[in-house]
Amino acid sequence: MGDPDPSFIAGLPRVRAAAGALIRDEGGRVLVVHPTYKPGWDIPGGMIELDESPRAACVREIAEELAIVPRLGAMLSVDWVPPRPPWDAGLLFVFDGGVITAAEAATIQLPADELDRFAFAETAELDTLLPPILTRRVKASLHRLNTGALYLEDGFPIG
Repeated sequence: MGDPDPSFIAGLPRVRAAAGALIRDEGGRVLVVHPTYKPGWDIPGGMIELDESPRAACVREIAEELAIVPRLGAMLSVDWVPPRPPWDAGLLFVFDGGVITAAEAATIQLPADELDRFAFAETAELDTLLPPILTRRVKASLHRLNTGALYLEDGFPIG
């Protein structure tokens, strides 16, 4: 059996993908970041580059965004997000970013061209800080901290 025809492979759809982490403080609050390039807050992470694994992308993005090396645990969720023009459909991975101490949080350094602040938010605050789809994804992922990965579509649990 030979390799598939390259034209077949070239014709397959591409899916955008991103990875983020739920990093918490010792009180259980979730680390959120405020991007300079879009409104609202987000969780640390970012787009997956060509040939990069979701886990490697998450580690790279957090190191770039926060100047810390995250201690990633298990993947908590994978969320398939339908197209919302101008964006095409995507897969968003959320990992357990563990708990950081106040001393570790004090070492966070934000890239001024990308993020202008960070905060630790109570679960109840997420509804007002994050877009609805991200709030659903984060809350669903928080529920999975002790039970393992969850598959989502548009932020809603499936299966």
